[in-house]
Amino acid sequence: MPIRLIVGLGNPGAEYEQTRHNAGFWLVDNLANSLPNARLQRETGFNAMVAKTSIGGHQLWLLEPQTYMNRSGQSVGAIARFYKIQPDEVLVVHDELDLPPGAAKLKKGGSSGGHNGLKDITSTLGTQDYWRLRIGIGHPRTLNLNQPVADFVLHRPRREEQLLIDEAIEKALRIIPIAVAGDFTKATMELHTN
Repeated sequence: MPIRLIVGLGNPGAEYEQTRHNAGFWLVDNLANSLPNARLQRETGFNAMVAKTSIGGHQLWLLEPQTYMNRSGQSVGAIARFYKIQPDEVLVVHDELDLPPGAAKLKKGGSSGGHNGLKDITSTLGTQDYWRLRIGIGHPRTLNLNQPVADFVLHRPRREEQLLIDEAIEKALRIIPIAVAGDFTKATMELHTN
């Protein structure tokens, strides 16, 4: 089943632009910039930045909800209903505390792991059965930071972490065409072994 919707999660506004929680936005911004005719534009009906594009002959939508993270499902549900996009045709890109900076993992379904954006999308779609591209940002405990998680995700990564996160995004971007075509076995293998 090919992907018809790629959702990058983040918080809107300049004050959040460089924060760890916006890793999903970073990937979708990079993807849009790498594709001809994929300009993200404000779409008030979906309360999101949206671009229609194609990758490898497959038509798809890029989406960055402009709600706050915990209301991401509003935008995802609105566009999925409008274009009749099924949950297994959705790929959500998000920051992941349980992966170190520099890691990226692809999986289908599973719990939200406490991620408020995923919780809201699951609630709106009525299922956990959609694809996730998890961009590692690390956890304050494993990075030896004495910082609450909520505070950690809403701050900029340290320089060395940002470099690793950027590398993970680059790796993830290379497998997007394979995932969009629906070959998740190959996409997962390439992402997890390189």
